[in-house]
Amino acid sequence: MEGKWTYPGNSQNTMYIYENGIRYTYYCIGSDCDSLYNTFQAGDTNSIPSQLNYTFINDTLRVDLNFGNELVTPITFECDGGKANFTTPGYSLVRLNSGCN
Repeated sequence: MEGKWTYPGNSQNTMYIYENGIRYTYYCIGSDCDSLYNTFQAGDTNSIPSQLNYTFINDTLRVDLNFGNELVTPITFECDGGKANFTTPGYSLVRLNSGCN
C-alpha cells in the first residue's frame, strides 16, 4: 500500500502518500497535478498538517481518522498493484504514474 495514490482520472485533485505507517494528504489546484505530485515527498511541507496513522495487514487497510473515527476496509488490487479497490466505502485509488485508470 505504500506509495503515492490518487483518484482515477485525478477527479478530486487529491493525492495520498502512504509511507511508514503515516498517510499524508496533498491537494492540487491546477491543470497538471501529476507533475506537481511527482515533486512531493512524504513529510514535506506541501502536505496538509494533519497526518493520519495507518496499518495494512492481511489486505485490510485501517486509517485512524482521529477523534474515534476509523476507515477500515479490505482492499483488492488490480493492474499489477497499480489500482487499489476499497471495498468499503466503495471507491478506488490508482498509484501515481502506474498508467491504471
